[in-house]
Amino acid sequence: MEQPPILVDRRALRMHRKRVTDPDALFLHADVVDEVQERLIEIKRSFSDVLIITPFAAMWQNSFPDAHVIEDGETYALDADSYDLVIHALALHWANDPVGQLIQCRQALRSDGLFLGVTFGGQTLLELRTALTEAETAIRDGLSPRIVPMGEIRDLGGLLQRAGFALPVADSAIRTVSYASALHLLRDLRSMGETNALADRHRQFAPRSLFSEMAYRYQTGFAGDDNRIPATFEMVYLTGWVPHETQQKPLRPGSAKTRLSEALGTDETSEFD
Repeated sequence: MEQPPILVDRRALRMHRKRVTDPDALFLHADVVDEVQERLIEIKRSFSDVLIITPFAAMWQNSFPDAHVIEDGETYALDADSYDLVIHALALHWANDPVGQLIQCRQALRSDGLFLGVTFGGQTLLELRTALTEAETAIRDGLSPRIVPMGEIRDLGGLLQRAGFALPVADSAIRTVSYASALHLLRDLRSMGETNALADRHRQFAPRSLFSEMAYRYQTGFAGDDNRIPATFEMVYLTGWVPHETQQKPLRPGSAKTRLSEALGTDETSEFD
């Protein structure tokens, strides 16, 4: 079996996360906790055995005190058919093998168990990506890996199907945060533990001129009337169920018992009449 390429330096990622000391810096994670709770209320079903995979356990443990909370990684020592709900919280974008992550979650779930994942989507930090690309092209005549790739919502939804989940749904929520400058944004990303942990990143420090140029292009290209810059964060929510015989299934082609014209209350005519 072909192994996926190593995209993320997990050791560097752990070091970055250890520097996270300010709970206020994890405001996006706090938003996700609230949103997940609301979505579970809408499902109107109780879950007794919950697994949560997250880089920051404390806030999840406070909201789900009876859950089993573990740190995200590449592989997990999970017993099969042990949970009726698995939450994968804002960590899938750092997975070297995201499909493998989802398969492990599905195997840990019982039949008709729910998977609810949240990950950053492709619109995340689009302004920073643009400014960095323009600055590095101008100064260094080339690009280097600086921001982890993040999947588009359509592709992320397809991962659920590849992992064997039924009734897959992917939707997204955009949050735009304003900053006084691009350097304030970079400082916030560091406080979140979301700085560069790509395996192919340059090990030498980038020249100071690169970030000065990036900040200038960010400011001139995206600043609003208040002179503050926006930073887009897209949270993609992934929902899938472990297959079960009681779940809804799509009708086979040609099996409909009512004609479309009858359902719409119209006459069915041919263009050739």
